[in-house]
Amino acid sequence: MKKQLFILYFGSIFIFGLHAQELTTISKAEAVSKVISQNNTLKISEQEHLKTRAEYRQTNSVFLPNLNASHSGIATTNPLMAFGSKLNQGILTAGDFNPDLLNNPDEVTSFATVFQIQQPLINLDGFYQRKAAKNKMNAVELQSLRTRDYLTFETKKAYMQLQLAYKAVEVLEKSYVLVLENKKVASNSFKQGYIQKADLLSIEVRVSDVKNQLQSAKSNINNASDYLSFLMNEKGNSVYIPTDSLTITALASTNTHEISKERTDIRAMQLTTEAYESMYKSDKMAFVPSLNAFGSYELYDNKIFNGGSSGYLVGAQLNWNLFEGYKNVGKTQRSKAVYEQSKLEYDQYVSQSILDLNKAKRMLIDADNKLKLTNLGLEQSEESLRIRTNRYKEGLERTTDLLLSESQYAQKQLEYYQTIFEYNYAFLYLQFLTKE
Repeated sequence: MKKQLFILYFGSIFIFGLHAQELTTISKAEAVSKVISQNNTLKISEQEHLKTRAEYRQTNSVFLPNLNASHSGIATTNPLMAFGSKLNQGILTAGDFNPDLLNNPDEVTSFATVFQIQQPLINLDGFYQRKAAKNKMNAVELQSLRTRDYLTFETKKAYMQLQLAYKAVEVLEKSYVLVLENKKVASNSFKQGYIQKADLLSIEVRVSDVKNQLQSAKSNINNASDYLSFLMNEKGNSVYIPTDSLTITALASTNTHEISKERTDIRAMQLTTEAYESMYKSDKMAFVPSLNAFGSYELYDNKIFNGGSSGYLVGAQLNWNLFEGYKNVGKTQRSKAVYEQSKLEYDQYVSQSILDLNKAKRMLIDADNKLKLTNLGLEQSEESLRIRTNRYKEGLERTTDLLLSESQYAQKQLEYYQTIFEYNYAFLYLQFLTKE
């Protein structure tokens, strides 16, 4: 009963020491939800997707017309401009052909309203540019989904680190209570002359060691809370208390996990490669002529915003850039090299993903085996400590043996919880690698 009261008291001191920080309980699901809705990295990736979508929409110009309107006014005594302005306004008379008036015209005022349209008809390079922009947009969208998956994985990992930090504090608090009890027993034994001064000093050293470890474990709680706050984009100075306990994830076979080429990041790499291929084809199409239609409707008058005379113009233009100082040739060679490089990077990325998967599978198997061994070691060290403690109280055990047994028990508890963390992390990482 006294032991439980002491642990409660010691725990209250720990909580009181965090008075400058807000204590907040949080579940794993709440943490993941906040990260998905508030994380800045995700917001940045969403803006990146919006940017590429806007770039794709710009390529609508390959099909849609270009329309513009203008209104201009001039006053001129230039012979050619004066004659042309009158002609556009439809106000020429026979007297205007007088050589003296043609060569030295009076000032003529002209206002023109022009509506123009340009309609692309055949632009093969533009078609491939549009396809490349679409692939890039889809690739960025998939990469954004993969970023969300990664942050979900990282949040769960951070939450498990928080759970582990609290477990370490719990173990070390119990260990601290135990070494204090042993110190009390040792002090009485020393006063009665049953043990040497060196034995008492050894216990005092152990008390200091456990106290230092406990302080470090408390700092790990703050570190884990800070990282979780960073992921959730929380601005407060909170210390989080996990409501979910650190337990073993359900065992699963590693044989059912394989890398899929439909995984969002791998699919994004594939679409990026296809985008580079389209850009390469677009650069090759620069050697092919393009066909565009154009037209205009014009209104002329000698008064502003009037249209006493009008006319229109329609036509089509075939453009063929035959040679541009080797610029197009070099551009095509560069885009081909970028495309080939992208294919190699894709193959390398898939190979790296398979390598990571095999490593994760072995990690999970190792963690599973380690879990069984640490559980057995924990049970053995606990029984050993119980026996030695009882014998020590009766004066039948050496102080060094008791300290060793107590230290081993605390270490085995920490190893056990660390192994649970490693197993859950390996399983979580395996899921992340095989998630489509």
